[in-house]
Amino acid sequence: MTQKVTLREFVMNILNGLAIGAVIVLIPSALLSELSKALLPTFPFLENVLHAVNLSNSMMGIVVGILIGMSLKFPPIQSAAVGLATIFASGAVEFTPDGAMVLNGTGDIINMGITAAIACAMLLVLGDKLKSYTILVIPALSLIIPGMIGRLTLPYVLKITEWIGQGVAQLLDLQPIIMSILLAVIFSVLIVSPITTVGIALAISLSGIGSGAANIGICATGFGFAIMGWHVNTKGTSFAHFIGSPKMSMANALKKPLILLPIICTAACCGVLAALWNIQGSPMSAGFGFSGLIGPINYMNLAESGWTFSTLLKSVIAFAAAPIGFSFLFKYIFTKVKPILKEEDYYLDI
Repeated sequence: MTQKVTLREFVMNILNGLAIGAVIVLIPSALLSELSKALLPTFPFLENVLHAVNLSNSMMGIVVGILIGMSLKFPPIQSAAVGLATIFASGAVEFTPDGAMVLNGTGDIINMGITAAIACAMLLVLGDKLKSYTILVIPALSLIIPGMIGRLTLPYVLKITEWIGQGVAQLLDLQPIIMSILLAVIFSVLIVSPITTVGIALAISLSGIGSGAANIGICATGFGFAIMGWHVNTKGTSFAHFIGSPKMSMANALKKPLILLPIICTAACCGVLAALWNIQGSPMSAGFGFSGLIGPINYMNLAESGWTFSTLLKSVIAFAAAPIGFSFLFKYIFTKVKPILKEEDYYLDI
């Protein structure tokens, strides 16, 4: 397993593992949780679905740890050991005085990243030195050293996370329109960066209007890239931007950040709708945008009026019509009125 990894590669693999792991475990909950709760009185068997998605949420630590290990090309034993250390330090597993274990939520994704990074660094240093003793030593050593360190840092990381979440919530209460615009713009940019929007939203417990604004911002990016590159990319590539993820344009955005200008303008305009129409979301739905209809579905599930025609209409406008309309507007402005961009800038060689 002896290998050389640069600091940049190390950090990127940690972030990618966090991103993919968070998406894997949160999609079932984002799609099924609120819907199952709403239908539970009529269909009691859906209680098992709720149990399943709650279990999926609480397994984030082990899934993230294993995926980070795999991204660093660790063998199965080492990858599993990283997963064990990460879930132990995640905060999703609580221990009662009588020795029982209780699964409680997803845990803290920031502390997961810290613990996984320590575990991976330790394994990279050890390399192949343990030889045939690997299966005996590595799992226990990962729990004792990185796992215990992560467990010790957990209360402090949780407190920092709590402060950030409270700060965002207070700012949303004081300046809902300004903060909604900022969050929509921030998440519209983050979705085409190496940073996981789902992880950030979860880390700061982004909920309510903030979550809705973040999702609308991501929709602005997805539709924006699809429309800006409609004539130079294949139709499949264009549709994939909002059906899958606009992160596929990350390389283009990093190479030429100016192509984000119409996206940011669209996100800012759409962010106003989140505040004016009270577009809601949860920490587990924020960061998905239009993908899987997770953003729109969770808004309608959380809306005070429920699944009404008015809610459906607002959802269609906020998550689709407005991003599409503003994308065409700013495409015209930045390619015709003030031609600082051209469609070729959005070409993807896939």
